[in-house]
Amino acid sequence: MKLITKTLPDNFNLFFFGDTHWGSILSTLKGWNKLVGMMSSKYEGCSNNYGAHGGDMIEAITVDDYRFDIEELKKKNGETPSVPLEQADYAAKKLEPIKDKLLYILMGNHERKLTNFGNLSASVAGKLGVEYGTYTAKITIQDTNGNLMFKIYDTHGTRSINSTADDPIRKEANEKLILKRHLKHKAGDCAVMIKHHVHKLIVCKPKSTLYLTDDTKKIKQKYTTYGQTEEYIHPDARWYGCAGAFLRLYGDGISGYAEIAEYDPVELGWLVLIIRRKRIVELRPIYLKI
Repeated sequence: MKLITKTLPDNFNLFFFGDTHWGSILSTLKGWNKLVGMMSSKYEGCSNNYGAHGGDMIEAITVDDYRFDIEELKKKNGETPSVPLEQADYAAKKLEPIKDKLLYILMGNHERKLTNFGNLSASVAGKLGVEYGTYTAKITIQDTNGNLMFKIYDTHGTRSINSTADDPIRKEANEKLILKRHLKHKAGDCAVMIKHHVHKLIVCKPKSTLYLTDDTKKIKQKYTTYGQTEEYIHPDARWYGCAGAFLRLYGDGISGYAEIAEYDPVELGWLVLIIRRKRIVELRPIYLKI
């Protein structure tokens, strides 16, 4: 884990993204360019845009890996590098346009598998001058006066989020609950908790609960509420997110390991945390329609 402190303006947008899997022909470059364009423009009336890459920048799959498929790694228009070192160089080039907006870069399980050859995630981060966050980072966001705005817990993750429910309402609820269970005990003072890895876009919003009180004369109804700077923030009062991916399930003429493993299709994209006047307004999923 890495403890990171960043000083940011009162109004900003923080883009959580990851699982770009550069090196696979199934990684969507059109989707990546859309993210770069969005981060380089005003979003919701604010041009203070920042980002964090949550790991699995590259495929990092070597020829002795059971998932290796030469067809999936073939070059397309000269864009798809095949071996991990080439992929790491390619990742640095793709991140170059937004490197000054990146708060940190995490290691993913794909890069971690090759740590016996070196830390490719740290290498890319160092080349770009971006802070390396290890596999999990805990980020303290301060205002320009050094006052705490809120804290973030961000991990690449390892565990899956799946539901066998046959009703879409129950399936969505189950996945939100699983996400919350994965994260809620990892830190008590984080208003925002993020994971990656499962290639799904999930947002679980804070939930208030009704309770009753009285003033000795009349029963009154109120709702539980928490701030975003307490030493302990109730798990029901936090924002939870799973930050999506850029890797498509199918490609014409090839069969990637996700297809072979019978994974279901997922919605590609990323998350945006919207901050106005130092307050968390929303954690919003951005869906790619490609």
